[in-house]
Amino acid sequence: MAAAVAGIAASLPPPVLAHGPPAPAPSFPGLLLAWRLEPLVLVPIVIAAAGWVWLTRAVAGRHPAHPPPAWRTAAFLGGLGVIGIALTSPIEAYEGGLFSVHMLQHMLLELVAAPLLLLGAPATLALRAASPSVRRGLLAILHSRAVAVLSFPLLAWLLFAAVNWGWHFSTLYDQALANAWLHDLQHITFLGAALLFWWPVVGADPARWRLAYPVRLFYLFLAMPQNSFLGVALMSAPVLYPHYAAQAHLRDWGPTPLVDQGIGGMLMWVGGDVVFLLAMGLVVAAWVRQEDRRSARLDARLDADAAGQAARPGT
Repeated sequence: MAAAVAGIAASLPPPVLAHGPPAPAPSFPGLLLAWRLEPLVLVPIVIAAAGWVWLTRAVAGRHPAHPPPAWRTAAFLGGLGVIGIALTSPIEAYEGGLFSVHMLQHMLLELVAAPLLLLGAPATLALRAASPSVRRGLLAILHSRAVAVLSFPLLAWLLFAAVNWGWHFSTLYDQALANAWLHDLQHITFLGAALLFWWPVVGADPARWRLAYPVRLFYLFLAMPQNSFLGVALMSAPVLYPHYAAQAHLRDWGPTPLVDQGIGGMLMWVGGDVVFLLAMGLVVAAWVRQEDRRSARLDARLDADAAGQAARPGT
């Protein structure tokens, strides 16, 4: 995949810089005002949020006894908000000058925004709001061979790892810092791979592959070492990105490129593992709730059987 993208990049016209002039030395409260409001980011977020609100109202009007849970709406809109913060806030303003800030941006997309969006169960909401004919079309897509292949948990896991290793340990990462379209593609691939990775873990929408809770735990557990190894590799490597080395000569503040890269690697290592551990705890909690509900149903059935036997004559 990396080779294919590199070939496309080489055949295109001269790049349009992905970043404006270097951001000034961070100071308070100026840092809080360093937003870069990009229409290409904000317009899709606003459309998605408005569409979500419209769908929830449509479902609530059609099924007043079973409206969409408010917490799912909060999760989906929260995921959109995290994308907006990652791509338009001061994080976006400073990610071109500091690798560690760029790493924080990618972690927000992959480890926060993606699972929040999936917790909203967008496919389920769309199916509930759709007309019968549209619902059949959506189900055909969800049950298609292409979706089945892309959502296969092993492939999703490998794709998630490959996207992270492929971008960070190739020239594409540095090229993306100077090329607007490649920079956007980088964000899309990080978020897309993360959505595929988290889909079998969240399990809120219809899917071909339904993982049992123990398998979800193992799936997340295996993600930790590859994330840790990537973080440690970034911490141990010499300066990998000439862009950040050049940026260091344009500013008189902040860490050196090598220290900055080490901070970014530590963020990935520690921050990523904390997120995976938290996700494993939530999976355990969901597993316990499922077992409690199953036990409650079994107890209720046994109580009903015992009451029925006691009510029979001659017992």
